[in-house]
Amino acid sequence: MDNKTELLTPAGSLTELQMYLEAGADAVLIGEEKFGMRLPGNFKLNEIAKAVEFAHGRGAKVYVSINNVVDNELLKELPDYVKGLADCGVDGVQFGDPAVLQLVREIAPQMAAHWNAEMMSTNYSTANYWGTKGASRVVLARELNMDEITGMSPHLQVQSEVQVHGMTNIYHSKRRLVRSYMTHQGRPVKENESLGIERGLFLIEAERLDEKFPIYEDNNGTHIMSSDDICIMEDLHLLMEAGVDSFKIETLLKSPVYNVAVIKAYRKSIDTYFSNPEVYEFDEMWLEEVRQMQDPERELSFGFFYKEQVY
Repeated sequence: MDNKTELLTPAGSLTELQMYLEAGADAVLIGEEKFGMRLPGNFKLNEIAKAVEFAHGRGAKVYVSINNVVDNELLKELPDYVKGLADCGVDGVQFGDPAVLQLVREIAPQMAAHWNAEMMSTNYSTANYWGTKGASRVVLARELNMDEITGMSPHLQVQSEVQVHGMTNIYHSKRRLVRSYMTHQGRPVKENESLGIERGLFLIEAERLDEKFPIYEDNNGTHIMSSDDICIMEDLHLLMEAGVDSFKIETLLKSPVYNVAVIKAYRKSIDTYFSNPEVYEFDEMWLEEVRQMQDPERELSFGFFYKEQVY
């Protein structure tokens, strides 16, 4: 079958990018912390150029995340950044702010623009609206259930991207909440002391002591992540039948070895389905290596795919 669903993974370094593409990813999502949030690594323009060269050599694509909150100061830097991405040969960008889309259309119309409004991309009409403005893809909200996603697909006039594996962001603030909390406790943090991903910090609610919510701070503020990991491989065929164009595996806060195992598992599922959809059956063995490496304190769950969400 043609139009095989794309397998997309964020990468935190050139080494990870190479590992993920060799494991079976069709595209990678990278970016610079100044312009993109919740990325597993920080790619400067010279590294983005190297990433594009390697990916294109394997027939893969490179997308760059520009999903940060754009204030007037950051806005001044965006034109040069977008031009730099175009010069690198980047295939597309993910955006939330229309200022990014406007600049891409003006400076680099050859680059695709993927609308990612986090939890706000919940209906096909709004997605199609951004399509009329130049967007070619919508990143669907993680809070949508299976019926909402598959029911939306026939009405979309743009491509769709759905996260199928990994943790999700549940809270973001520009404020330095962890630093403030520790200072309030009498444990002031040194100015150059990191509270980033590498610290392994987490929150625990009094009512749910068995669930840990990873939390970290960077230059963009405070990020709180989900206590479990989405894994929808068992019903991945429903999304492929509906015509979803891209599956995202979230690699944040996971080891490269774990991410490689996940990519290989989903690669097997996608290739098996598209080789003959009529006889496709999910095989539990595809996930065996992933389950062996899964953090026992983090459940593999269906996320919101079979849960009703109230907005």
